[in-house]
Amino acid sequence: MNIGLTGGIACGKSTVSAMLVSRGALLVDADQIARDVVQPGSPVLEQVAAHFGQAVIQEDGSLHRKKLGEIVFGNTDARKQLEHILHPPIRRMIREQMEAYEKQFPDKLVVVDIPLLFESNLSFMFEEVLVVYVPPHIQVERLMRRDNLTESAANKRINAQMSIEEKRKLADIVIDNSGTWEDTLSSVERFWLGKGLS
Repeated sequence: MNIGLTGGIACGKSTVSAMLVSRGALLVDADQIARDVVQPGSPVLEQVAAHFGQAVIQEDGSLHRKKLGEIVFGNTDARKQLEHILHPPIRRMIREQMEAYEKQFPDKLVVVDIPLLFESNLSFMFEEVLVVYVPPHIQVERLMRRDNLTESAANKRINAQMSIEEKRKLADIVIDNSGTWEDTLSSVERFWLGKGLS
């Protein structure tokens, strides 16, 4: 049994994934995998350097994320080239980790946390997709508070992703995270019991 977990920036994905894990779900974290594939000395990091230049590699051999970000930010072609290098190995590792968990723990729920799941057209990989939702005005408030941003800077980050309303429409399951922590926990418990998980 597996689900893809996604949402918008500052919607509380990590809160919900932590609640699922505390109930016994197994987590595959796409962000962590994205960091793992570009470890110093990895073939993927070498490809990135070959394409974008040695300036994207720091002295210790690790990826200079800020430099790379400056190159691809606002440059659609460069971003697409980067995705072309990174996405296949990331998807492969996600699938390998999912399959390993499913083989080893066939009765457990495997939760795959992918921030840009819909944007990357990855719904097909999962039995169901769960979206962690908060209304846009709460999303802005939380992002401003969390990252100490102005309202316009927060909106700019939010608008760079598919809208949370759009994601909610595409979801199989929606967990509303706009209330209290306890409200969200009750929703997660209802989902969990509805799946027949103990």
